Amino acid sequence: MGRKQAGKSMPDAGIRVEKDASSHGQLLDLDRYVPAFVTFIANKLSNSATVYYQKHFGVNVTEWRIMSLLAIEPGIPASRICHVIGFDKGPVSRTLAMLESRGLVTIGTDRRDARTHSIKLTAKGRKTHDAVIVAALGREQRLLSCLDNNEREVLIDLLRRIHGNLDAVTAVADEV
Repeated sequence: MGRKQAGKSMPDAGIRVEKDASSHGQLLDLDRYVPAFVTFIANKLSNSATVYYQKHFGVNVTEWRIMSLLAIEPGIPASRICHVIGFDKGPVSRTLAMLESRGLVTIGTDRRDARTHSIKLTAKGRKTHDAVIVAALGREQRLLSCLDNNEREVLIDLLRRIHGNLDAVTAVADEV
């Protein structure tokens, strides 16, 4: 990430204040700004996962995320996928249509509510899921190999708490 430079204060809040007279005010300190860390990690993980999963299993990371959720919650509607994964309806709908056309999912009308679709993995989709999950868990293990078991548990707890606190910034986005 960013380099520390002499003559600049780096407060804990992920900003640094330029002491140079030609400064335009505050700058992000990419060594401390949590949203940047999370975004950079997510982007790099997603990009490398797409390359690997596409090459070895014929699915991209978006397709894999949806397939993994369908393995956990068979028959869920697209709205649930959007809510859990945090994707917009358009990309989810397009991805589901592609998965359906390749025979990886079925999309049917929900028996309880004809306005809702029930989405499930097909046998082919489940077989693909079962192959990808081995690679996904291996990637996770390699990623976390720099942490001991206690640090992993702390990280997971912290990530859950941050995830649970997202409303603190998503609600603010509407006000800005």
